[in-house]
Amino acid sequence: MQRLRDPDNGCPWDLEQDFMSIAPYTLEEACEVVDAIERNDRNDLQDELGDLLFQVVFHARMAQEAGWFDFDGVVQGICDKMVRRHPHVFAGETIRDAEEQTRAWESHKARERDTGDKNSILDGVPVTHTALTRACKLQKKAASAGFDWPDTPAVFDKVSEELEELRQAMAAGNAVDRIRDETGDLLFAAVNLARHAGVDPESALRQANRKFIRRFHAVEAQCCRAGTSVQQAGLAALDDYWEQAKLAE
Repeated sequence: MQRLRDPDNGCPWDLEQDFMSIAPYTLEEACEVVDAIERNDRNDLQDELGDLLFQVVFHARMAQEAGWFDFDGVVQGICDKMVRRHPHVFAGETIRDAEEQTRAWESHKARERDTGDKNSILDGVPVTHTALTRACKLQKKAASAGFDWPDTPAVFDKVSEELEELRQAMAAGNAVDRIRDETGDLLFAAVNLARHAGVDPESALRQANRKFIRRFHAVEAQCCRAGTSVQQAGLAALDDYWEQAKLAE
């Protein structure tokens, strides 16, 4: 990375980059790591982890050039943080289970963020997260303070309530802003339901996307065998092909 960023003999593209220009690539590489994991592709996972590590090195090198910190500082910082947040491993404390450790972890994070100012419990959830992930993290933050539904049936009721409000808004022909607002409320409630079910909503939706693609490809193949196209087959035939794809799985 030092060679790539060398002002005299480095790569012109690498020399032009800054933190903001590289940030989208960092997100992309992190997503590709997750994709390799979900596909259970070990070779891809090794490759994608390397790409993600390179992003860390890139940012650290730019920070070093600015006189802020270097890669060694990044590594030392995360080592210190892991020791500090795992006193049950490194300092003789006792943790009963993973749930108690999660609460302790959040408590450690809150103490580290406390600078004496009046911080919000919701601080620290990056706006760069996808909307689903951010919604889930915001809900977890609120739940850590006791602001949460008492049980899963109550969340089901809330989802039904939000669905009915969206149905009424659409039936009444409300403005698109009102419908967007109600749609957001429904999605937020659905994320809450996923959280209570112990399901990560982001990975669940990615899985649903892959399933849709897989089944739609099967529909397209059926159309091809029937000598027609998706555009020409008609909804009844497409529905039939879709059900066949589901049964085949």
